[in-house]
Amino acid sequence: MKFGVVMDPIGSINFKKDSSLDIMIEAQNRGHDLSYIEPSSLHINERGAHGLIHEINVFDNADKWFELKDSFAKKLSDLDVIIMRQDPPFDSDYIYNTYVLEAAEKEGVKVINRPRSLRDCNEKVFATEFPECCTPFLVASNQTLLRDFINTHKDTVIKPLDGMGGSSIFRLREEDPNIAVVLETITSFYKSKVMIQRYIPEILEGDKRILMINGKPMGAAIARVPAKGELRGNLAAGATAIAKSLTERDLWICSQVGPRLKELGLALVGLDVIGDYLTEINVTSPTCFKEYRSLCDIEVSKKLMDYIESIADEG
Repeated sequence: MKFGVVMDPIGSINFKKDSSLDIMIEAQNRGHDLSYIEPSSLHINERGAHGLIHEINVFDNADKWFELKDSFAKKLSDLDVIIMRQDPPFDSDYIYNTYVLEAAEKEGVKVINRPRSLRDCNEKVFATEFPECCTPFLVASNQTLLRDFINTHKDTVIKPLDGMGGSSIFRLREEDPNIAVVLETITSFYKSKVMIQRYIPEILEGDKRILMINGKPMGAAIARVPAKGELRGNLAAGATAIAKSLTERDLWICSQVGPRLKELGLALVGLDVIGDYLTEINVTSPTCFKEYRSLCDIEVSKKLMDYIESIADEG
């Protein structure tokens, strides 16, 4: 199989944690022809969807984890499968890249995750399709609506719709003297919509990441426990990863979301669950592969490549 990976510059990844590298190593170990494509190189011309495609060798070595060969501008349809692993922010450039990948899809390439669904499924807003799984929430930019939500629920968490890694997340209580400045800042003076949710105290026990492949969950979760004095359960913000068994509620949430993921062609997804509540559905570049291996003895990359090979065989 000719297997392409669209990802941010590979030289700047965190070797110890990077899930995209883990996928690449598994693909290479299975004998697939591996190609690396930086997002900025994706383009369309009169002959179709193209990218600057590097042949690449990857290594499980912290001192040297990749070796690039020459790059060539090639049609993306020369590849059998492309996995999109560009990190947020989900800005206009990201959207434009999904257009290029959608053009490649029309030319016969299997693209994971489906480009149209990457555009349609904002990682915060997508969770609102399943209100029965969520804590009370509001997506809005209006000052009165946001303040009313805080006054109603007393203790809340507010975050931008396009962030990642715990960036710009605030906890706001009803009597917080900083409410005005936080709301002004995070909404760009009430122009940009944000998500606000009722605070979930179980965050102290960890923000559970449940990876799902083709609508089915892995057999455990990785709980990211915030550092002392921290709100954010993100590894990038200093949280500690621990293994957690899936609860009945976790499995029920997965059963509600899973069929929709399959319908939308979202083959690799990370659900974020705090306590009994779904908080986000990560569709762009879900992580925690290495934590699943070390803490749960679950080889996510192997399961993902099994699925990719099965759809590639379908033609």
